[in-house]
Amino acid sequence: MRKQFFIFGMIVLALASIIAYFYKYSVFFPLTIAAIIVLGISNSFQTKHAILRNFPVLGYLRYLFESISPEIQQYFIERATDGKPFSRNQRSLVYQRAKNIDATIPFGTQLDLNDTNYEGIKHSIYPTKVNEEPPRVLIAGPDCKQPYSASLLNISAMSFGALSENAIVALNKGAAKGGFYHNTGEGGLTEFHLHGADVTWQIGTGYFGCRDDNGNFSAAKFQEKANNPLVKMIEIKLSQGAKPGHGGVLPASKNTLQISKIRDVKPFTTILSPPGHSVFSDAKGLVTFIGQLRILSNAKPIGFKLCIGDTKEFEKICQEMIAQNCYPDFITVDGAEGGTGAAPLEFSDGVGMPMEPALIFVNKTLIDFNIRSKIRIICSGKIISGYSIIRAIALGADLCNSARGFMFSLGCIQALRCNNNKCPTGVATQDKMLMKGLVVTDKSERVYHFHKNTLHAANELLAAAGKSSFGEVDISIFMRGDEFFNLSNSYFPDNLTNVTKI
Repeated sequence: MRKQFFIFGMIVLALASIIAYFYKYSVFFPLTIAAIIVLGISNSFQTKHAILRNFPVLGYLRYLFESISPEIQQYFIERATDGKPFSRNQRSLVYQRAKNIDATIPFGTQLDLNDTNYEGIKHSIYPTKVNEEPPRVLIAGPDCKQPYSASLLNISAMSFGALSENAIVALNKGAAKGGFYHNTGEGGLTEFHLHGADVTWQIGTGYFGCRDDNGNFSAAKFQEKANNPLVKMIEIKLSQGAKPGHGGVLPASKNTLQISKIRDVKPFTTILSPPGHSVFSDAKGLVTFIGQLRILSNAKPIGFKLCIGDTKEFEKICQEMIAQNCYPDFITVDGAEGGTGAAPLEFSDGVGMPMEPALIFVNKTLIDFNIRSKIRIICSGKIISGYSIIRAIALGADLCNSARGFMFSLGCIQALRCNNNKCPTGVATQDKMLMKGLVVTDKSERVYHFHKNTLHAANELLAAAGKSSFGEVDISIFMRGDEFFNLSNSYFPDNLTNVTKI
């Protein structure tokens, strides 16, 4: 991108000078063009802003629309509470925390608190002291010999291939500094995931990185990588919230030599991730596979990720755990509102259970089968703030994962180009020129600060609720609009004409 800009800039400057010379235009004309070129050159070498680094002059249009007038932004482009799947306010919160700057808002809430759908935390008039230490959760079932102490907030599954090399390295270095884990996604364990962070290695239906020439699971390859000291947990991917029951496709054009080597596939061929696993096809096979991976990994924490669909299938898995006396150390519950680089609209909008009912169901089912104490619940699905963490825990989770929150911390602007390799910030692309806009040293610090500041906000909310630990959090600390509207109505009679004023 910078090379093209230099060439284009020199041509424009030459043409401007010729026009000014022959047509007697003011000298300010070529000087103005020269100033723009100098500005572009300086932007292409700065490391703070990926948009300006990739688009040294045109990038200012974005900032122009954002800052020239709040009224233009609010009424003609996008209001602060608009924007899907994340509003402008939500994105700004992440950007501010990632930059480690003030994340407060002025003038009060922009939400309609008189809506019966309003939801809030029941604060205490006797708040506790804010805990300055980030909370951690021990993940270790009855058969685990290598327990892992996890952060309350971690990086959810995003593969190398879906994200760029620079994005993966920045996430990993930020996680290493902050002491939280980085999920590899189903694309496999790569060198970019091994920059010091704790890693959760996700095994998908394609078995990338641990497959034989026919695409079947290779126990030998799995065992070699699973015993890497940085690999702390193993996650079997059954389904993904954004497209449950749908396999992935890696086009031949994206299947480079680098990616094909990582995924153990032939380069420049279209690679399919099947909708389901070939190692198992029922609850009995899944539980048996969990036991096999536990042995091969020397009893590291093993779990699986799913989006809830047919609830009877999950109940059958619980029954099979008890029958085999084999339990996962964790279950990751992904809501249907979860993100992905690419999904058919029908699957993204119309398949799977949202996170709230899914969490409630999984937590209650494990309790009903009397196995909840053996298994940690991890949740993912639009977790970007301290409030969303507290809410997820109240619904039954022990800890949380976030994908798009950490993408925002890298500089993602929700351009919605994840699926066409044209991400302007260099996050979700394999285009080398766009990728250069994402400077690892700067963005890894933003990943670290976003995590740290978000957990601090969760600690503040915990204290405001009068609680000392996240183990005390349950649904009782939340209130809904209809609850206090009913409370208000109980204090006022239908006919106010006879009410005596004091």
